[in-house]
Amino acid sequence: MAKKDYYNILGVKKDAKADEIKKAYRRLARKHHPDVNPNDKVSEDKFKEVQEAYDVLSDDKKRKVFDRFGYYAENLDPDSPFGTSGAGGGAGPAGGFDFSGFDFSSSQSSGSSFRDIFSDLFGGSGGGASRSAQPEPPRPLPKKGRDIEIPLALSFEEAFTGLTTNITVNRSEQCSRCQGAGDTGGPVVQCPTCKGSGQVMKSGGRLQFSQPCGDCEGTGRRRQPCSLCNGKGVTPKSEQVKIKIPAGVDTGSRVRVPKKGHGGRLGAEPGDLFILTNVGKHPFLTRKGDNVYVTVPITVPEASLGTKIEVPTVEGKAQLKVPPGTESGQKFRLRERGFPSLRNPSLRGDQFIEVKIALPRVLSEETKELLRQFEKLNPENPRKVMGLE
Repeated sequence: MAKKDYYNILGVKKDAKADEIKKAYRRLARKHHPDVNPNDKVSEDKFKEVQEAYDVLSDDKKRKVFDRFGYYAENLDPDSPFGTSGAGGGAGPAGGFDFSGFDFSSSQSSGSSFRDIFSDLFGGSGGGASRSAQPEPPRPLPKKGRDIEIPLALSFEEAFTGLTTNITVNRSEQCSRCQGAGDTGGPVVQCPTCKGSGQVMKSGGRLQFSQPCGDCEGTGRRRQPCSLCNGKGVTPKSEQVKIKIPAGVDTGSRVRVPKKGHGGRLGAEPGDLFILTNVGKHPFLTRKGDNVYVTVPITVPEASLGTKIEVPTVEGKAQLKVPPGTESGQKFRLRERGFPSLRNPSLRGDQFIEVKIALPRVLSEETKELLRQFEKLNPENPRKVMGLE
């Protein structure tokens, strides 16, 4: 593992005092905390790195080892109680830094524990007080509900016209008994999630670390959970939701239905419902963007003499004029016969028709004789015209 400059990570000088280190850590931990940056891998990695740096620099003994050797838990003095010497020495799994071995519930030599910091940052009583000195566990904060994604299969025609329908959504809503608090103000008990430790273990790749328990805000205690929601603050609900799919959607389109996701807590608004559309294929038509494409066969006489033919469109049949002398592979356009634009429903794509000349099946001597006469009357050599002969 590459050596890290913990002072640089926290943005402090090497001679920084303990309170400067603590202040820098608070600022960076709040900035990169996973609750503040959901689904942000970069912030998550930065948060772990800041935790690691603070754990070492906030402890006088660990800081002295780091100042002496340049990296805690690697190439340490054999007489040091913090590790072993050797090029490959390290702490934690696969030579990484393992936070699981440290007691986050007790005070460090710098005078503040890991839990004290997070109590200051995320709603605890703060001040570096011990658990026994905190008579009341922190109250939960309002939290917006999570979004829900549901796939929906549509036919080619439904994607063209749009669709209004009802679907069943299994979602959650704010608990009616505790109003999302997770408790009803009963006695304080040991947190069942962390079993009173105030910490839960997390792992990211090769790094294993502890972080404050979200259910008790790192105190290890909480009020008696609400019996209706079991302390979750929300209860399950199956609901029929009316959705409107706009005309012009394609496979992969996301249609948002506001506030029909999971319920929020303590009055926070619910998440949103997103419908992910999957459009089926048409037996003749192909869609590319808002345009529609189709290939239609025509006979030799139709191509030579010209004619009017019926062609399929997404709205039914339409007439196409085939001019005399049409060649196989020639393309025609029907303006505004494609799909509506999702960005501007007043605009539509076009439909393109490619004609392919279908040669007749020679079934009788009479037909063969007619073709021979046609050849005599039209002694053209298309290869010679192209300079191939």
